[in-house]
This record gives sequence, C-alpha cells and structure tokens, in this order.
Amino acid sequence: MRVPRLPRFPRVLVAVLALALLAAGAAALTGLPGLAGDRDAAAAVRTSEQRIQVRGGPEAPGPVSLDTTLYLPETTPAPAVLVAHGFGGDKTSVDADARDLAARGFVVLAWTARGFGASTGRIALDSPDHEVADARQLVDWLSTRPEVVRDGPGDPRVGVTGGSYGGALSLLLAGYDRRIDALAPVITWNDLGQALFPEAAAATAPPVDTPARGTFGPDGVFKRGWAGFFFAQGATGSPAGRAAGADATPLTCGRFTAQICAAYTEAATTGLLSPATAELLRRSSPASVTDRITAPTLIVQGERDTLFGLDHADANARQIAAAGGTVRVVWYAGGHDGEAPGDAVRAEIADWFDHYLAGRGDAPGAGFAYAVRSELRTNRDTPTERTVVAEGYPGLPGAPPVPTESIALAGPPQPVVHPAAGSPAAITALPGVGGQLGDLGGRLAAVTSEIPGQSARFRSEPLPAPVTIVGAPRAELTVSRVPGQPGADEAVLFGRVSTVSADGRRTLLGGAVAPMRIPVPADGSPARVTITLPGVVAPVRAGDRIVVSIGTTDQGYASPDDPAVWRIELDGALSVPVVPGRAVTANTVPIGYVIGIGVVLAIALGAGVAGWIRRRRRPTRVTGDPDLPLEITGLAKTYRGGVTAVSDVSFSVERGMVLGLLGPNGAGKTTALRMLMGLVRPSAGAIRAFGEPIGPGAPVLARIGAFVEGPGFLPHLSGHENLRLYWAATGRPAAEARLQEALEIAGLGDSVHRRVGTYSQGMRQRLAIAQAMLGLPELLVLDEPTNGLDPPQIHAMREVLRRYAAAGRTVLVSSHLLAEVEQTCTHVVVMHHGRVVAAGTVEEIIAGGGAASFTVDAPQRAAAVIAALEGVRDVAVDGTLVHAELNGAPRASVVRALVTAGIDVQSAGPRRRLEDAFLQLVGEDTAP
Repeated sequence: MRVPRLPRFPRVLVAVLALALLAAGAAALTGLPGLAGDRDAAAAVRTSEQRIQVRGGPEAPGPVSLDTTLYLPETTPAPAVLVAHGFGGDKTSVDADARDLAARGFVVLAWTARGFGASTGRIALDSPDHEVADARQLVDWLSTRPEVVRDGPGDPRVGVTGGSYGGALSLLLAGYDRRIDALAPVITWNDLGQALFPEAAAATAPPVDTPARGTFGPDGVFKRGWAGFFFAQGATGSPAGRAAGADATPLTCGRFTAQICAAYTEAATTGLLSPATAELLRRSSPASVTDRITAPTLIVQGERDTLFGLDHADANARQIAAAGGTVRVVWYAGGHDGEAPGDAVRAEIADWFDHYLAGRGDAPGAGFAYAVRSELRTNRDTPTERTVVAEGYPGLPGAPPVPTESIALAGPPQPVVHPAAGSPAAITALPGVGGQLGDLGGRLAAVTSEIPGQSARFRSEPLPAPVTIVGAPRAELTVSRVPGQPGADEAVLFGRVSTVSADGRRTLLGGAVAPMRIPVPADGSPARVTITLPGVVAPVRAGDRIVVSIGTTDQGYASPDDPAVWRIELDGALSVPVVPGRAVTANTVPIGYVIGIGVVLAIALGAGVAGWIRRRRRPTRVTGDPDLPLEITGLAKTYRGGVTAVSDVSFSVERGMVLGLLGPNGAGKTTALRMLMGLVRPSAGAIRAFGEPIGPGAPVLARIGAFVEGPGFLPHLSGHENLRLYWAATGRPAAEARLQEALEIAGLGDSVHRRVGTYSQGMRQRLAIAQAMLGLPELLVLDEPTNGLDPPQIHAMREVLRRYAAAGRTVLVSSHLLAEVEQTCTHVVVMHHGRVVAAGTVEEIIAGGGAASFTVDAPQRAAAVIAALEGVRDVAVDGTLVHAELNGAPRASVVRALVTAGIDVQSAGPRRRLEDAFLQLVGEDTAP
C-alpha cells in the first residue's frame, strides 16, 4: 500500500502547515495545564529533586533512572498526588499543576517518564511492564516518605492525574495498583487500538455510541496523521544516558522500544492492524483494566479532539461504572485540537482530590457536565460558552436514558469515486487542528473541503427549532457497487456531520470525521450498516440545515491503493442524542450576561411592541417631571398565592442625591429595585424616571444603569474586554459606552487590563460598578455594592459613588451596612414589611427621635438648665458633653436657654447614629 499523495501545491502547503502546527500539537500532548489555585501559595511551595531508580523491564532488565521532583505543602504529613505528563513532555510540563496541588495541601510527585527528557530507558507507550511498573515503584517510594499520610504499611494515601499519555497512565496504574485512592484522567484513550484504527460502521449504544466491535480486532482505518505525529515525537535522538548504537535497537526507532518501533513500521506500511500489534496496543489500553478500577474516577474529555474522541471517555466511564466504581464525567470545549481545560474544570479536579484524598468538602459524586460553545464572541474573537449539568451520565446504572431526536434527511443515491491511492484527498483533520482548517480562509480553505465527486451529501430542511446535539449521531447507510465500475471487497469511507447556515456558511461539527471499513458483497447486493458519526456537543440554530456527507478520502487516514466507485444511500433520517440539563455559570458565559442580554432583548422587543400599540391606540401620555430622575407612587407587588412583597411605596429621588434604600431582610427592597428596572411588573402604582413611565421594554431604561443581580464576568478575559463584550450585547453604538470615563470613576487603573480571574473581590465589585456606569447613565441603581469588601475597599467604593453623583447624576443604593450608608448617602428611605416607614435626609432620620448632644463649658450647670425644661428627660453628662432626650422640643430652644443662663455652647447636634434610628423604626430584633 502506498502513502496517498496530494498534488504538488496542496502537498507542499500541508507540509509547511504541519511543521507550523507540530509545536502547538506537542503542547496539547505534553501536560495538563495548571490547576486553579493560589498562585502566590503555589510559588512558595518547597521542592526537592531526586533521581529514583526503577527496574528496566523485560526488554532491558537493567535499572532506569527517573528524573523526579517532590513538592511539599506547608503542613505535613498529607495525602499525595502523582502528576504524569503528556507524550513528548517531561516533569516541567506539569510544574504548575504540581505547585497548585501542593498549595492546596497535597504532597505531589512529578516525574519524567522513561524515554523522555533526562530520564533513561525507552518509550513503551504506557506498557504495564514499563511505564506502569515505574509508577507503581513511585507509589512504593512515597510510602516510605514521612511527609505522606499512610493508610497502612506500604500503602500511602495517593491519587494520580495526567493528560493524554499521562491520563492513560493514571487509569492503568489504578487498574494495576489497589493503593490508588482517587484519579482524574484527562483527554485520554480507552482502547489505543480503536484510537489509532477507528471503526464507525457498527450498531452502538448511547450517548456517545462507542462502536460495538470485536475486542481489538483487525477492523478499522489507520489514523495515519496522528500515529505519525506520535512517532515523530519519540523517533529523534537516543535515550538519555545511552550513546547511539549502544544496543541492538535500530537508530530509526529513536527512543522507542524495538517492539513499538516494529509495530509502527508495520502499520505505516500496510495500513492494517495485525494481531500482534493489536495485542501490544491492548496491553497499553485502560480497557484492559477498567473492570478492576474501584477508586473514585473523574473523567475529563475534550469536545474538539480528533485523537481521542468522546467515545473513549464514554467507554472508560461505562466500563468502570459496570464494575461498581464511582465515576463522574466532564466534557469541556477543547481537547487535542482545541484549548486545555479552563479554570472551572481544573478546580473540579482539585476538588475531587480534596474530597476523596483529604476528606474536605462535600462528595462530588457521580454525574455529568458538558460545555456548549456559543457563536457569541468577544471583541477579540474569543468564543463564549456555557456549562450544562445533567442528572447523571447516560447509560450508567441509575442514570436516565438518552432521548433522541430524528432529523429527516433528503438526497438520492449518489455515486462516489475513490481515486487510486486515495489521492487527491480531502483534508478535514490534521493533528492538533482537527477540522478548523476551513477557518483559515483563502486557497487553503478550498483544499481542505471535500473534493467534488468523492462524497455524497444528504441534507435536512431548515430546522424549525434549535437543537443541541450531545453525543454521536447515528444513521443507516447503504453501500453497493456500481455495475461496470471498479470495486473491491470493502469500502473505506469517511462520515461527516455539518451545519449550513442561511447565508451558506458551513461548519464541520466537532472538527472530526468518522472512518468506516464496510465489507461489500461481490454479488452486487447492497451492504446495510448503522454508522456512528463523531461524538460532538453542537448547538444547531433554528433555520440551519444539517448535512451528512459520506466521502472516500481523508488526508489524516490511510486509504486503499485500488480505485473504486460506490453507490451511497442514506436511509431517511439522522438520529441525534440530546441530554437535557441545567445551565450553570462556572467557566461559562456568566448568568449575569445571560440575564443582561435577555433583559436587553426584552427591552428592545417590548419597546417595539409598546410603540406599535401606542401608534395604534394613540393614548394620552401621562408624564411627570422630566427633571426628576425617579418618582415612585403607590407601588405594590402581590405574588400568586396572596404574598405581598411591596405595599403602597412612594418616594422620589432628585438630581445629585445619593439615596440609601434601607430595610431588614424581607422588607421588599430588592423587589422594589427589580420593578424599577422593568424586571418585575408591579401589581399597582407607577414608576417614572425623568417623567417617563417605567415598565418592561420602556425606552427610558436606557438612561438607567443597574447592578442588581450580581456581577457575572468571563474569568479568562480582562476587565476591559468584559466591559466591551457587555456593551456590545446591548446593541448600542460603541461610541456611546464612554468606557474610559466609567473606568476613571471606578478607579481600577491598570488592573482593568488584567484577567478578571486574578481579581480580588473588591476589584470585581469595582468592575461591576464600572459595568453599570457604562454610557454614564443619569440614574445609577446598585444593590449591595459593598458586599464582601473589607473596610479599605468599602471606603474606596464610597468615594466612587460620591464622585459619580458629584457630576449632577443620581445614585440609588440598597445596602445593609448602616454606618456606610450614613457616611455615603445624602438621603435615606427606610422600608419595613413592604412599606416606607421613614424618608428624608440622613440628618433628619437620625434626629427623628429627639436625642441630642450639646458641647458646653459648664456641663453640670448646663445639665440642670436642660433638665428644668418642659418634657425633657434622660439628661446625662459625659465630659464636656450633655446628652438629653428632647421629646419634640427644638434644639434651638435648648440652646437659647443655655445661652440665657450664661453657658457657652460650642456645638449642638443629634446624638444618635443611623443604626439607632433604624432599630427604632423597624424593631430591635430585626436584622438589616
């Protein structure tokens, strides 16, 4: 079998592109990027480096020296975690992971696997006799360390994690060593034979539909691109500490064992999986031990991964759960062809070890979460996404079955040509890039598309409603020979699922293809099979079409030498799995954005509808004072069931005021604010801003900025980028944002260009205030803006609000910090049981009970004069101060009496604080 060749231009282009991408792909393989943690604490972790000698293995019985680093937390003894690197990396690839876990209180051991970096030995692809045996000896070594907690003699409390190559090592180690107490494998394989020789033409089971096949059988299509990439990573140089030619292993094998080298040579030259290679790969596959894994297992897999697809995570989860193990599955929007796990996923890994090794936190338990990437993008073209949590992973014991939807496809039977040697070939997936080549544009995009005549396409009608595909679509395929045309005993085909938007833009779902090897009867009768297409998480919009294409070539896979022509028919419909769940905010589009965008859309829609109704009915407009920022009259809200949250609330706010809205929990403050922002419709009463009535969709809402529901930011973006994205979601012109002015008032300084994930709580609150200030609204409404801030941050926030109001704008603040309101606000409204019980300036509210203090030069004589006045009581002397309860007597009358008696009065004012007045108004037993 010959290697398929492209015409000269595409071949050179692909070679150049592949070289440019090798570094990116290697980075995806080398390690699991840093787990979320305290970077300062991680930097302070103590480390020690050492060489640990392990047994060489059957092919080389001499010792192998592993280059290791031990990371120690502040307090020991502690549980331990082994952190394994990815293929082509070394222990430095996982240094950030190790430091973060150590900062969380774990003893961590990272090492360079044999055959890589400074470690000696040869690469055996996670062989039980080599790499797995090495890891077991590292567990032995940890059991001798006094810093590590032990569950028994020779039994340390230990977990293991790693990405890709290190992920498979984690699973294999847990299968071979019962001392592993928890594990978190990331973007790794279940069956290495199936990964390198995938097969999609089989009846399968949801949700990802791992193909039902003979165990490591000879079927499948050789994944030439990824296999070659792997071999290139280990084929250069000799093992550390050994001169070239010092043993019998050919120099062409580089750092691989002779057995692995021979298996690759055979596969690359024949494109077939021999029984000997199948057995070799079987021993390096977690599938060989998943029935023995009992330690709690968190499986993390990428949704953009043409190397180890979602079917591998699916198989690992099913097999471990079937054996009685605890399994949690997380799919994230990345993988070998995308990004590394984000902060939320990395934190989940650390939390897994926190609970199952250290006994901290609630049990994460079994479950399933997946990421849905949206077409909403930031100003830097970064996609946004949301995470969905399902009741359980479908197909596991006790989990709900997977519902499916059937999408009708149309298209006649179509002949497709397989050219000699599979050349020219479509290029839909290259290592580390997957199916994203089409995004690069120009001539390259044309090369990467399907080649005319080589594929059959079947289309749906525009979808009447959106659908999110979660798993692997399935279809019934018929393949037959074309009379008079060349054929073979089997057809090697490649299935793809794409969407086509109304403007003709085509998107390959998952960036992947599903290869299939289908025996075709020589008598001319058709072959009918169920095909499983690539597992994906893909939101499909209403109005988009689904396209299933079946092609004969793909540059990433081996193809037969002989030319052939096949007739392809798809039997009517595509079955797509859907996994319902609830959206959560971690590492996703924050719910604040979702609410904000929804409110903006509701405002726009409501404004349009309201305008149409007004034009139709032409009612008489009722307006108030256009110079009054806010006027609330008789406002009430009663919910279904008769629960009254707000009753007959009336007050107004004038320009330049900073008004504090106070009240105990349940007083109705937040309900009043939500009605003010048009989020809740009042049961009675009226709200006007600048003379215009407020309600859902009211145009005047554009003059109001609000921070009511709590801030929601994308942690991986800077503060500046978050604000730009938020403003873009409003649909208003960028020039109206007045971003720099809002930032100057909020006082974030250069921090606005840092990632929000690094912000303190105080900085997040400032950013939230800046978000509410975008466009410099004339009325700013803030609900608990100082929540979670320390005293210096509260002081800074006070100055922010004062500066904002000083320019003639108005601020309405709801807060439970009475002392802060007293220092920040000019006016106060106090609510209790849904009603206003007091309103006025801060001084008026404080003085409302009549308590007063006088600073005098003769306090004893002054006390006697004040006590003699009618109605005055509770007179007390405190140094030069005289305190008294005036009971309605004006302070001016008291001052006149003191001066008449010859007593010098230096000052006179209210005695109480706002807190005293508040408690008197709402009751001593009521918390604000």
